[in-house]
Amino acid sequence: MANFYIDKSDITENTATITGEEAQHISRVLRMKKGDEVTLCDGEGNFYEAVLEEFSEKTVTAAIRSSREAETEPETKITIFQGVPKNPKLETIVQKATEIGVVRIVPVNTVRAVAKLDKSAKVDRLRKIAKEAAKQSKRGIIPYVNDAVSFKEAVKMASEADLALIPYEEEREVSLKKALSGKKPKTVAVMIGPEGGFDKDEINLAKENGITSVTLGKRILRTETAPLAVSAAILYELGEME
Repeated sequence: MANFYIDKSDITENTATITGEEAQHISRVLRMKKGDEVTLCDGEGNFYEAVLEEFSEKTVTAAIRSSREAETEPETKITIFQGVPKNPKLETIVQKATEIGVVRIVPVNTVRAVAKLDKSAKVDRLRKIAKEAAKQSKRGIIPYVNDAVSFKEAVKMASEADLALIPYEEEREVSLKKALSGKKPKTVAVMIGPEGGFDKDEINLAKENGITSVTLGKRILRTETAPLAVSAAILYELGEME
């Protein structure tokens, strides 16, 4: 059954009003008609089974028959703070992190980053990618892609999580598994370096603010691989992939 996202404010009692690109996709691309069944998601963790009723130039109205909470959202909320890589790596990270179950991606302009992200148009494209990936993977929410922030701002944001981690190739003592052992964090922040890795001063600043440096083993992962491997490992270790 086709799956579409709407705003919760577009639901009135048992009626949903679908607008924008989703309405166009229903009427012009899929050429659906009155009586067709669809699944709607409000982006806040709720799904609605509905039947299409009315079509206008810019909107589609559907009658809601039932609702349920999404079963696809992990209890552990992971935010990725990603050092900005070259295009199109960030697009891949957003897409795949959404599929895995990450709830937020924050691009970070770091010292060694070759690329910078400072144009709202690029962020808008990343948000669209997150929406499409959420739809494909039946997510109950659309992960939020933040505007780019400085490393200092990222550290402040990450330190507010129940558990904040920064994979670092020079870490020798604390593994990811060890950092997670015995913990049941509701929120986890993961800071990932760009192609050139983190500057030593950045690592020190992170540690000073309570962010745990971890090793991912003997192999060095690419910047587009690390956030996906770490996110999947965290969810697995915390029992979120059963």
